[in-house]
Amino acid sequence: MTPEASLSAGGSDLLDGLPDAVIVAGDDGLVRYTNAAVTTLLGYDPDALRGRPLTDLMPERFRSAHDSGFSRFLATGRGELFGVTTRVAALTAAGAEIAVDLTLSRLTPPTPGGAGALGGVVVGVLRDAGPAVLLEHQLQVSRYLTATLRVTAALADAPDAGAAFAGLLPTLCEQLDWDAAVLWQPEDSTGRLTCAGTWHAPGRPAPELDGQSQRLTLSPGEGLAGRVWESHEVTVALDLWTAPNFPRGPAARADGVRTGLAFPVLGGGAVLAVCELFSRDSRAVPPELLAVLAGAGRQIGQFLDRLRAEAQFRALAETLQRSLLPARLPAVPGVQLGSRYRAGGEDVLAGGDTYDVLPLPDGRWMVLIADVCGLGAEAAAVTALTRHTARAVAVAGGAPGQVLAAVNAALLQEDTPGPLRFVTACCLLLDSGTAGADVRLSVAGHPLPMLRTADGSCTEVGTPGRALGITAEVSHPEAAVHLGPGSTLVLYTDGITEARDAAGVQFDETGICATLTAAAGLSAQATADAIDEAVARHRGDRRGAGDDLAVLVLAC
Repeated sequence: MTPEASLSAGGSDLLDGLPDAVIVAGDDGLVRYTNAAVTTLLGYDPDALRGRPLTDLMPERFRSAHDSGFSRFLATGRGELFGVTTRVAALTAAGAEIAVDLTLSRLTPPTPGGAGALGGVVVGVLRDAGPAVLLEHQLQVSRYLTATLRVTAALADAPDAGAAFAGLLPTLCEQLDWDAAVLWQPEDSTGRLTCAGTWHAPGRPAPELDGQSQRLTLSPGEGLAGRVWESHEVTVALDLWTAPNFPRGPAARADGVRTGLAFPVLGGGAVLAVCELFSRDSRAVPPELLAVLAGAGRQIGQFLDRLRAEAQFRALAETLQRSLLPARLPAVPGVQLGSRYRAGGEDVLAGGDTYDVLPLPDGRWMVLIADVCGLGAEAAAVTALTRHTARAVAVAGGAPGQVLAAVNAALLQEDTPGPLRFVTACCLLLDSGTAGADVRLSVAGHPLPMLRTADGSCTEVGTPGRALGITAEVSHPEAAVHLGPGSTLVLYTDGITEARDAAGVQFDETGICATLTAAAGLSAQATADAIDEAVARHRGDRRGAGDDLAVLVLAC
């Protein structure tokens, strides 16, 4: 009995109960039978399909390949699609394309060399792949989202561009399942792209591709990366072995690398880098992946722009801060000097703490430490005014109290917008000799200097006075102090004493005294370092959690 006869004898009732569409075709390529499910899947009436060619059920672009493949099957009895399930495109009665999972089998196969000699038929079972395609698409989108998040995390953890790119290549390849990557960056001096790094999956090196990439330079439009550099767009090469504009084709073939794509890293409208990804498989590149990589390139470019802006900001801050502090401490006869300064936060343009040591015409020295309320450019302007005023008055012969009074007057004359910018300061005149140094000092709302004498005692010196820049009615009494051999005088800002630990306990003056006791016999600079380190330990080195701090040490 022929297959058609068996269907007529009652087999069709069984097939009509199946949820999957069943199509039977003869060796002439015409439909002999379809079950009822073909209507649900493709919208065709089963009776109307009988006698029509199978090619009516497939998009036109596949029909020629089908004809040649079907003829080969009839001639040889062998077919690539038989016995396996393959996802293909099918054409509905309305002319729409849908994805179906197709399983082919044969009944009474033809004899090789005698096409259709036994009247064989081909049976195709079609199942709607839409739900599976949707699920796969959702999983793919989820992977792309995960890759984007991982790139974001890698950038957030990177301290500089080199570290960002070092983490970028493996992150993208591992998350998107690509086998190798090459990073290119433009070189200003040559106007060409040069290789800045390569990566390959663990245990799967691509030595020929890596080596040639490292030796090669590319002009705009040359090769995969050069085309991206020129177009600013993601570019795909589905077959690197035959691509006409891919100089590394032989290297890719030698390593078994088949598919490649590249995307630009864009910043400020320019290509900052080009990232190439490679796969050993011949693979399609969906539009969603192109969009993800284009977005990743923009994201990386924004990160690099931010790094560049931060570097410029830090350079400006360092330049400004240097202008408010001595480039180096001078050598004062008979007195050692040491200092440390730390800004309260990494994103601060300039701190408000400053110190100065200035030689005077009469052989004495002015020493100043000051703390301006606030941070940033406005505080820096007030700091500069304080330093310059103090210097001018001291050089003219002013005593410490007169120096502070002049600074107070200058601050009150400044008509600056914004909050009140007051200043605390301590000014002293130092007269050094062979038996130590004599000091006269005045204090304006500032922490009193700490004196440790040769016998180990630790006391505050000076008389408190009102801060500067608040009112014209100020008084800053002078105090006289002798620094004998073995004595150490510490001037500091409140960032030292007000530094807090995790429990909120301040370092305060007892912390300074304890550090001075432990630092007995050390140089002035070593003592300043010890105080700075003790404060850092006290607050757990929580940078940015405290005020600026400055310390200036005088030792005899």
